[in-house]
Order: sequence, then C-alpha cells, then structure tokens
Amino acid sequence: MQKRSRMPRDMAQLAKMVVDMATGDAPSEPISTKNPAAVALGKLGGAKGGKARAANMTKKQRTEAAKKAARARWHSELL
Repeated sequence: MQKRSRMPRDMAQLAKMVVDMATGDAPSEPISTKNPAAVALGKLGGAKGGKARAANMTKKQRTEAAKKAARARWHSELL
C-alpha cells in the first residue's frame, strides 16, 4: 500500500509546496530517513513473528487469544 504524502500544516509552507509542484520544482519522492538494514530486519521479524508466537502457545492459549481478538474486532461479547 502506498503511503499518502504529508501536507504541511503551515499555510505558508503549503503555499510554497503548491507553487513548487506547479512549476515542477518539487522533488518527485520524499527523501527516506530510514535505515535500510533496520527496515529489512523489521520486515523479517514481522513475517515470522505470528507463526513463531503461535508455535510456542498451547491450544488453549491460542483459543483465548483468538477470542480476545474477536471481541476487540467486533466490540461485543461474541464468545
């Protein structure tokens, strides 16, 4: 999913950005300040995190976690 661009809250900055975009002076994409190595590690951890957590839980713990998630998702006492 592509992230939305951040619009400046200050009216002067917004006006400058609009003029820059209209004249073609605006940068095509924002400069990333994230460390690429940290981003890669974060994606790796996120990809295997849920599976590893589920593997360490008992069947009863998984059931309770699923019930809690369902209650939080639907805002009602389903189970």
